[in-house]
Amino acid sequence: MIAPGMILGDRYEIIELIGTGGMADVYKGKDHKLNRYVAIKVLKAEYSSNKNFVSKFRVEAQSAAGLMHPNIVNVYDVGEEAGMYYFVMELVEGITLKNYIEKKIRLSVKEAISIAIQVSMGIEAAHNNGIIHRDIKPQNIIISKEGKVKVADFGIARAASSDTITSHAMGSVHYTSPEQARGGYSDAKSDIYSIGITMFEMVTGRVPFDGETTVAIAIKHIQEEMPSPRQYIPEIPISVEQIIYKCTQKNPDRRYANVSELIADLKRSLINPDENFVVINQAASSEGTKAISDNDRESIRQQVNADQMFAPNYAQNGANGYGTEFAKAPQQPDPYQPDPYQQGAPYPYPQGAPGYQNPYEQFAAEDEMAQADLFSPRSARGTNRNSAPEPVQRNPKNPKKDRRNEPKENRRVRDSRDYYDDFEDEDDVDPKMEKIMTILMIVAAVVIAVVAFIIIGNIFGLFGKSGSSEETQVEAEAGMAIVPDLVGKTFEEASDLLTQAGLTASAQRAESTEYEKDYIISQDIEAGTEVEAGTQLKLVISSGKVDGGSGVPDLTGKTEAEAKVLLDAEGFVLAVETTPSETVPEGQVVSQNPLGATTAPRGSTVTIYISSGPPESDAIKVPDLVGKDETTAKSMLTTAGLSWGTITEEHNDSVAAGLILSQSVAADTEVKPGTTVDFIVSLGSSTYTCHLDVSAPADYFEGTEALVILTDITNAEVNRFSTSSFPYTVTQAGISSEMGYVTVQYQGTDGEWHQTSPVAVQFSQE
Repeated sequence: MIAPGMILGDRYEIIELIGTGGMADVYKGKDHKLNRYVAIKVLKAEYSSNKNFVSKFRVEAQSAAGLMHPNIVNVYDVGEEAGMYYFVMELVEGITLKNYIEKKIRLSVKEAISIAIQVSMGIEAAHNNGIIHRDIKPQNIIISKEGKVKVADFGIARAASSDTITSHAMGSVHYTSPEQARGGYSDAKSDIYSIGITMFEMVTGRVPFDGETTVAIAIKHIQEEMPSPRQYIPEIPISVEQIIYKCTQKNPDRRYANVSELIADLKRSLINPDENFVVINQAASSEGTKAISDNDRESIRQQVNADQMFAPNYAQNGANGYGTEFAKAPQQPDPYQPDPYQQGAPYPYPQGAPGYQNPYEQFAAEDEMAQADLFSPRSARGTNRNSAPEPVQRNPKNPKKDRRNEPKENRRVRDSRDYYDDFEDEDDVDPKMEKIMTILMIVAAVVIAVVAFIIIGNIFGLFGKSGSSEETQVEAEAGMAIVPDLVGKTFEEASDLLTQAGLTASAQRAESTEYEKDYIISQDIEAGTEVEAGTQLKLVISSGKVDGGSGVPDLTGKTEAEAKVLLDAEGFVLAVETTPSETVPEGQVVSQNPLGATTAPRGSTVTIYISSGPPESDAIKVPDLVGKDETTAKSMLTTAGLSWGTITEEHNDSVAAGLILSQSVAADTEVKPGTTVDFIVSLGSSTYTCHLDVSAPADYFEGTEALVILTDITNAEVNRFSTSSFPYTVTQAGISSEMGYVTVQYQGTDGEWHQTSPVAVQFSQE
């Protein structure tokens, strides 16, 4: 049993549980040997005795331990103690991409591309080491407080050199590739598909395929076309749409060949978002197109055999759940192979012999309705298939007319040749139908003419404009928008309304006594208000409906016993704390949380603070540690008769490295001797510096003035420098991102101005 305070491997102290998964729990821990905080992943007790689970757990540890990259959560150590299997990894303080998307509803295109680039860099490193992640999803992507994106949880990763043909699909079904859903071969291109689905969710706020069951979602990944992200967010650039399309092609051959190509297109999209430069290749084909001759067509007609057309795969291989092999497609006859039966070969059983069954009768016994639909335009149910049809004299000029006049039982048993003849007689049109079609075409032409007239009239002002339309036009020209009413709407409905209005929103969740989960509780700007286009609304989304609650009684001045009676009567739980007070007698309530006369859910906790009497005369005032270095702070606490507790570190742009940012107990607070005070030490600025030598372009006209332009990862300009000589040294501090680009605008030897392609630059931390 894992509990806070437990020590694993004589080194790692368990502090608290921070997450749980299907196979393991994740704890925050402290490495006392290296004095740093870590994350410890421990296999759940119910799986420790299962060799298969233990094996998968070890594979995960071994796979992840071989990867060292800034965009991958690093693994430090692997161990086993008292039957518990665990491994120690980097502790990333931050938020998952899934929670980040939910908080912001959807991400901006530049932010989504920046995150996708970092995720792809981590996955590229894994692929280069022969590791396929196979479970890429926003829940497994962490954004640290410093903005660094890291890929985590190689829980179902497997070395690419091993057997990757699985009997069931693994990973999360919303992000799984078609080949994984089928339980087939999965490789690096399966990860590229999952990256594409993740990009779709980042820019639209939703997944492309959803359903009530995992099976339904998996089938959509296999069968349905990928929806366009611009269907939901029209302003998404064409390059981003095409990158998502290429990543999520059903055929792996049409996706990016590797993650490096994807990264190159993502970076290019940052520079030229509206350029359609993505090329989606056609899938490889082993054979060219074959032309069917008249003889082939005749052979196909003669080969319409029911037990060839529909092999009983559905009965044997039915789709019985996500992660199993789905039903095979009906077996079609090969039009290029002659039918042995039609060329004189005997059936497996001679006609009339025991065991003989006509293939058509066999098919009818398995599925009578399918037989009727295939070989007759009308249902053949209820007919006697063994009775001979009455002979009908055909009219060679209009065979369809003859068929309309022939007896129903004859039409029901027409052979397959008649069925194909129906398609050859396309030039014979029923006069009544021809008349109806003519009338419909005339009506359609009139409707189109009227609509065109109205549109043209509106354009040229023939019908005048109402005051409301004029106001709408003025608002559109002025870049204004009307705030829609979002309260009571679902998350998806609100997203659509905001997109239509040209607005954005940020959201936070809270319990509600009125609205169910995922419904909007409130908005900070009232519906109907006119605001500038692009304004961000603040929404509160229900995290779940709770009881209407009850009024919290005022307990100030009451004793602990009296407070308990009053709280029990209203259905609350009592919690007691003590605090010194010079005004409230000992044993009486000084304050409470929540306050009296407020409403709180029944069953929630009400904390009361009981007076312990006047503060002791030997109380100690906590010294002010902010701005002091760590050594000085410890000395001040020791001198005051206090002790220090947890010491953490954070980046801060305003406080120099090594100095105290904040303390857990405010300065001048009176506390008892020996009280523990925690504090945070600054790591200094989190900005970056560029120091780069730029060479002259090949066709640069020496001596002419040139511009060296420095941009950050989002392609926002940081600074530009003018020079007439090369090489030129670019020095720039205070850059917010760790990566950027350098371009040179210059006059060439041909007298024209040119610009070099952006060159990626890695900045160093200040």
